Amino acid sequence: MQTKSIGIIGYGAFGVLIHTLIKRFAPALQVRIYSSRQTPDNATFYSLEETSASDAVILTVPIRAFEATLKRIVPLTKPDTVLIDVATVKGQTVRLLKRFAKGRPYIAMHPMWGPESYEKKNKDVTGFRIVVTEYTIGQLRYEVLKRFLVQLGFDVVEMTAAEHDKHLAETLFLTHFVGQIISHGKFNRTAIDTVSFGYLMDAVESVKHDTALFKDVYRFVPYCKKVLARFAVSEKAVQKILDV
Repeated sequence: MQTKSIGIIGYGAFGVLIHTLIKRFAPALQVRIYSSRQTPDNATFYSLEETSASDAVILTVPIRAFEATLKRIVPLTKPDTVLIDVATVKGQTVRLLKRFAKGRPYIAMHPMWGPESYEKKNKDVTGFRIVVTEYTIGQLRYEVLKRFLVQLGFDVVEMTAAEHDKHLAETLFLTHFVGQIISHGKFNRTAIDTVSFGYLMDAVESVKHDTALFKDVYRFVPYCKKVLARFAVSEKAVQKILDV
């Protein structure tokens, strides 16, 4: 089936970015957006029913709202509507897709970047990673999509949902954890910053305002608790070095 229309459910910062990328890279697609904060105008914003009836639907809602949203929209979609999961965590959302979208075509992926990264790289997507963990859209259709993304410059990485979430706990979650500590400590840039400190503050500034995502990842990725335990042990070991 040729995709002619695509729906976006949720219109936060990442939903806006997805809309921007679709207009940039696939301008022929009709885009329908559903946002609980916007009144349908049948030009940009549509009802949930109309948006869900698109050929493909991207769920860009917060992780904590994924289950309720999925259960609400599946009955509104066409049997061949492709559901696209772009949530940060993958184990939780894949389990929900298997439960509530059984027999439906879907693809679970995690774009490892966001609006700030897009702007900081001057809108150059070259090398931006997209992790794919699960799909039921068929191999041929998946290969066509993968080839399209690679041609645009994206780096498509394939792994299981469990592998993804383990890596996520040691990378994104750890970055958020350290970033939140530095932010709460009110550490700021100075007139004599080293290059490495500049990189550290880049990371802090990219995550310090995203407390909701930080909490959601901790809630839905079980590996985060082990990362915090390792961090605590390492902190004590480093403190001993200073105490000698």
